[in-house]
Amino acid sequence: VDFDDGNCPTFYNQIKGIHNVLKAVHEQFPDSVPLRQAPVLMLRPRAWNMVEHNMMVDGKQVPAPLFDFGLLMFHCGKTLYEQQSGPFFYLSKVEGFMEARLWNRIFVWTQQKLGLPVGSIKATVLIENILASFEMDEILYELKDHSAGLNCGIWDYSASFVSKFGHRQAFLLPDRSKYVNMEKRFLRSYMDLLVQMCHQRGALATGGMAAMLLPQDRNSASYKTVLDTVTRLKLLEIRAGVDGFMVFDLDLIEPMQRLFQLHTAGDNQLHQVRSDVTVTPADLLSIPQGGVTLPGLKHNIAVGVLFIQAWLSGKGHFLYRGQVEDSATAEISRSQVWQWIRHRARLEDDNRVVTRHLVTELTQQLTMELSRAGHSVRTKQKLQTAADMFLEVVQKRDFPEFITTYLNQDHTFLSSQHEGQTNSLDQTEHLPKL
Repeated sequence: VDFDDGNCPTFYNQIKGIHNVLKAVHEQFPDSVPLRQAPVLMLRPRAWNMVEHNMMVDGKQVPAPLFDFGLLMFHCGKTLYEQQSGPFFYLSKVEGFMEARLWNRIFVWTQQKLGLPVGSIKATVLIENILASFEMDEILYELKDHSAGLNCGIWDYSASFVSKFGHRQAFLLPDRSKYVNMEKRFLRSYMDLLVQMCHQRGALATGGMAAMLLPQDRNSASYKTVLDTVTRLKLLEIRAGVDGFMVFDLDLIEPMQRLFQLHTAGDNQLHQVRSDVTVTPADLLSIPQGGVTLPGLKHNIAVGVLFIQAWLSGKGHFLYRGQVEDSATAEISRSQVWQWIRHRARLEDDNRVVTRHLVTELTQQLTMELSRAGHSVRTKQKLQTAADMFLEVVQKRDFPEFITTYLNQDHTFLSSQHEGQTNSLDQTEHLPKL
């Protein structure tokens, strides 16, 4: 249940989402099954880079993760525990063991206040920052009784290289569409190390999310291509020893479960302690070889612009060219464009240099192409605003660490929240008529 990467944090979205969790936990939805029989809820609060503008304590806006976690635990924590269905949390953007220690203190304090035994709360930490990959053992240790293991996340993890080292030419990331995937040394080493660290401590290690969508026509060549691609990448994770992974498309659940059962023995792979693995700092920091392509640059611009447009419309993700895009892919997209401009990378296609002027030109072309699709005047205005905001982000001298933080503090986004809430209410009212 994602309040972070896949969600646009308007106040309406946050409260509506938390209320939906409450209704699910207390079995208030029509025809709902008993909680013990329902799918397990893994609750993902926002990360420490976000604040909640609509609540203040001692004159300060509260950290967004505490707002989300506090409401979810207060309303649902005890029921989830009594029904043996949690509470389970998924923590993102943790950069080191001190943040894990802070979360552990929060968990202990919360359990005392709610009268729950210590260790009732379990949390999986998403290792999506290069600094955190050097402290995985410490992060597991700091969460102690509350640790449910660690998880891989390819795009935010790759974007963190730009965030932390992007000003250095040696860390210039090549086109992600062509040269960056889990088979590359730096990502494969990161996954191998994560599995080794977890399994040596008896903790679960989970792989990333398959964002691709299966076409509707099961007999089409594109359906087979997508299924084969996801199968190949997930098989790589299974052979690395992961205990599970995520998919976005519900139709991928069955074939991927069959794949996991076919290549593993039991519910997990904790027996694979990966003593064969030796990962060095050089492995983790090895940037893959490759260049920059024009299609890759255009794709990154499109994802960045469309993500901002989605946020201005109160949505945290969108579908584009056969896969789901959210803040993780928007993060790597705008990071790469910023870095390529800064280091004046050359295109493989025609040897042109990636400059502010070229990126502006391509962004204008994109907005013109999308505007021809016959959208309303308001939608076209939002698209143009999103393009302007994207150019502002990628042309800055200093790299904004998180695009979501940047947008969350922007007056254009804040002023769009009221309109987004009105639209959402209108949609809710008309749902019974559909």
